[in-house]
Amino acid sequence: MFEVRDRLAGTGGDAKGWMSGCFAFDFEGAAHHRSPMNAVLASLSKAFGQLSDPAIMRVAAKSIGITVLLFVLAGFGLYLGLEWFFAWNGWETGGMAQAAAAAIIAIIAFWFLFRVVALAVLQFFADKIVAAVEAKHYPDLADKAQPLPLPQDIANSVRGLGRALGFNLLALPFAIVLIFTAFGPAVVFLLVNAVLLGRELTDMAWLRHTGGKRKASPVKGSDRLMLGGVIAAMMLVPFLNLIAPVVGAAAGTHLAHDAMRRKELGHA
Repeated sequence: MFEVRDRLAGTGGDAKGWMSGCFAFDFEGAAHHRSPMNAVLASLSKAFGQLSDPAIMRVAAKSIGITVLLFVLAGFGLYLGLEWFFAWNGWETGGMAQAAAAAIIAIIAFWFLFRVVALAVLQFFADKIVAAVEAKHYPDLADKAQPLPLPQDIANSVRGLGRALGFNLLALPFAIVLIFTAFGPAVVFLLVNAVLLGRELTDMAWLRHTGGKRKASPVKGSDRLMLGGVIAAMMLVPFLNLIAPVVGAAAGTHLAHDAMRRKELGHA
């Protein structure tokens, strides 16, 4: 009662003004106590909503095209290598055996390496995705952003690729041990890549606002893990996996900006 009276008094008895104040307070409280799931879902919703943006579509087309091309070339190279290996051993198969072997190995490699290759390719175009998201949703901060110099951008990409390869190789023995379980290997790689993707996808935006310095990300670990888990799961779905890195980069930008805003407001 006293709070209602004081609020009405502060707005000159204007109930409409008091109601506006209440709604503003409620939104701040919701932002302060928002869950990682709500934050990630909101960021993903905005990311999917901007897929029709010409700038995003151009990056998606380039990254998908290059990623698929790399796997096609790798598959062709694998076929030629197997053909040489079969001939060296004197195995006459008419090309069918090496074609089948190449196809099987390529499919396994595609499933295992797609996340690594797609993210590495995206790293070279990520700045354009982040810039497009910032221009639409955060124009005030977009003007303050400092794109990374090319050498530093390449170095970050190489480090990210190294982490992705290293952690996936470390996880491989655990996946092999669990290969006879129904979902063991998928769960292992999902968890590993959730951690990796969550970091990489949010750092793409965060590093544009650090003055080129390596600083601890303000994005909560729980938010990064959940975003990484969703994107890693999307990468297991055919066709959806092609746009997953682009969606992840856009969603990571929203999470990074939300974290920066909350930090400025003093929210945990």
